[in-house]
Amino acid sequence: MRINDYRFGRITIDGKDYTGDIKIIRGKIIPQWWRKQGHLLQIDDIRDILNAAPQVLVVGTGAAGVMRIDPEVKKKLEKNGVSLRAAKSPEAVEIFNRLLEEIGPEKVSLAIHLTC
Repeated sequence: MRINDYRFGRITIDGKDYTGDIKIIRGKIIPQWWRKQGHLLQIDDIRDILNAAPQVLVVGTGAAGVMRIDPEVKKKLEKNGVSLRAAKSPEAVEIFNRLLEEIGPEKVSLAIHLTC
């Protein structure tokens, strides 16, 4: 698995385009990911990621970094021993691809907002 390209509103993974926000958990793509409150990432939005217990969660906060992360998410991740790497989506893609190579798909998850 590899993210081949990211552009505002579109991400390409292994040659397939996605135009909605996505999550990747243990190498599986979950397309059309919606959050309870659009530009705020909350615990309920990533419960499946927490259940998968990755070593690292990479969060793409959008092209301009508009999506915020609820402080409770940060606390819960820390409590569960999950390292959080949050960045604007173009940088998050680079971080995720690098971590895929370094630690493998079982240990890194991605939650990425494709637009703002």
